[in-house]
Amino acid sequence: MGNFAIFRLFLCHSLLGLSTAVTVYYAPGQNPFSTTSADVSSYTGAAAYNPTTIDPPALPDPMPSLSLNFNIQTNAPGLSITQSGAFMGFSIEMSVANQVLGKNSSILQVPFLNLLATISQRAGAVRVRIGGNSQDTASQVATLDDGKVLEKDLSGVTNPTETPPLVFTPDLLYMMRNISDFVNVRWFVGIPFNDSSDFRLEIAQSAQEILGDYLIGVQAGNEPDLYAAHSHRSSSYSQYDYVGELGSLIDDMSQYSNLSVAQNLLLIPSVSGTWTPENVWDTGVMDTYSSNIAWMSVEHYPTDNCYAQYGTGTPRNTTELWPTYLMHSSAQSLVQPYLNSTSYAQTKGKPFIMFETNTASCGGFPGISDVFGAALWGLDYGLLMAASNFSGGMFHVGGQSVYYNPFISPPTNQSSYRQWTVGPVFYSSLVIAEALGPSNQSQVLEIGAENQSTYTPNYVIYENGQPVRMVLINFLSDSSGSSNYTANIAIGGGQTGESNNTPSQVKVKYLTASSVSQKGDYSWAGQTFGGNFESDGRLQGTETIETIPCDQSAQVCSVSVPAPGAALVFLTDELTETEGAPSTTFATTTVTKTGNTATIDASVLATSNGRNGSSPLGSSSKGSANGVLGLRESISKLVVLFGVGLISAIGLLRS
Repeated sequence: MGNFAIFRLFLCHSLLGLSTAVTVYYAPGQNPFSTTSADVSSYTGAAAYNPTTIDPPALPDPMPSLSLNFNIQTNAPGLSITQSGAFMGFSIEMSVANQVLGKNSSILQVPFLNLLATISQRAGAVRVRIGGNSQDTASQVATLDDGKVLEKDLSGVTNPTETPPLVFTPDLLYMMRNISDFVNVRWFVGIPFNDSSDFRLEIAQSAQEILGDYLIGVQAGNEPDLYAAHSHRSSSYSQYDYVGELGSLIDDMSQYSNLSVAQNLLLIPSVSGTWTPENVWDTGVMDTYSSNIAWMSVEHYPTDNCYAQYGTGTPRNTTELWPTYLMHSSAQSLVQPYLNSTSYAQTKGKPFIMFETNTASCGGFPGISDVFGAALWGLDYGLLMAASNFSGGMFHVGGQSVYYNPFISPPTNQSSYRQWTVGPVFYSSLVIAEALGPSNQSQVLEIGAENQSTYTPNYVIYENGQPVRMVLINFLSDSSGSSNYTANIAIGGGQTGESNNTPSQVKVKYLTASSVSQKGDYSWAGQTFGGNFESDGRLQGTETIETIPCDQSAQVCSVSVPAPGAALVFLTDELTETEGAPSTTFATTTVTKTGNTATIDASVLATSNGRNGSSPLGSSSKGSANGVLGLRESISKLVVLFGVGLISAIGLLRS
């Protein structure tokens, strides 16, 4: 069809004011308006789906040793405190809770339930926090228009992260409780802290009443060490001022009988690094308010991307940063500043938690936060925290505008035909849950070997003093297989009087991808959550668990670890995949869109020719059985006006 005929077709459409849409298909090579794909650097879509990649770093020169020998002892020194399989949870920014949890208490996001169920069946429970910067300015109201559970005040945006103030209804808490009725989710909430002269305690009251035992913590202040920098307090605001406000909060809460539980579940101080946690401990707060404090917390990211996102802070070179995420030294640098606090927490009998973290604050980095290397980074970071006596960590979920989401629903206007996107750090949480298991008696030990490098960190998980599982990580990226490393594992026999207990075989589950730069479609034991917009929250594919025979004469088990990849090695016959809860998936029983739901494969539509010009059967428009007849009459009149050129276009009209 010529260009002029196309113009006449669109003109006819415009003159009639039809509500139909016109799609024009061309034979290959005949498109007069040909287009080309834009360079990735000009991508303008949501950050959560940015296609940017960075080449894998070059292999180190010289190469590290690719054969490591481990002799694992029973009752080894240096074991961590006992850990929960729910160690790595999720921190969901309050302003996006209705994108992730559900529309309201009656309409829950099924993929979210499925994702949490995959953790719960391995760990027995899942920890989820609803909070973040948006929590500090949130206000509870009785109702909102159209049954909404929250609404953003976009005219009152503050903070470098441009977080809008919120209003929310108690139905948000009912939605959380309904989720816990399906999956064993334990919740953290937070009290707004932007006005210490008038704490808005409604969220704590509603949470105590609605969540009951599923409420495990109430945050008192989110990153108070940044309040002055963000102009939320005076420039002289100090840790002593914060502790004074904490005292005022506890006094206010004590006035209400329906806060008797919540006032003893406080989580503090959630500092981000401008103050050290020791700055706060030195005020004596843990002794003064010990009975009110249930959790000791910090929040920290390895770096930030605030300059690129908001024009503040320091510009970052992602090409230079990328290799630093692919070394064990990254996890070590993140954990080391808190080792004193994890020891101090034990003296106070309190759990110490990394309450919010991810690859970088202000949304993370494209090509770093959303690729396979981040899954290995998160796995190493989480296990090192567990080995260092943290009691948990929370990967942050920030919505469509960030790169680092563990998971995110599609944009609302695409939810009828696109599914969820599962990010790399969700795989980190999944492997950690399966490695620690549901016993709540797991202890973690970082184990070294002669010639071990920063590219090959390794961990042993113990239960009742016995080694039961290992996690082996390989940060090198080499699809040829030449950089795979071999872990030679012997159990016992290295101490006087201890017999060798190396098993006859071990079972192994692998976390793999083609390179550290791969986006999506990662494999966990042969299964995957797919790529962008491809997940309903369930692992897809056939599970593959490898059985590796051990050399009984040498009393050693040799396990190959792919480059890149990780291996979860079961040293006993006990697998943990379904030990925490029955394997459960959820079906959709309610739909929110009931009209215009028909779909057709795009490839079929592109090569079809309608009904080849024959009489139409009727209208596809809701509420009309023969509306298409009026369209036929209009087209007939237009044929008279515009001639034969239009006839050739009739078969290309689609509504």
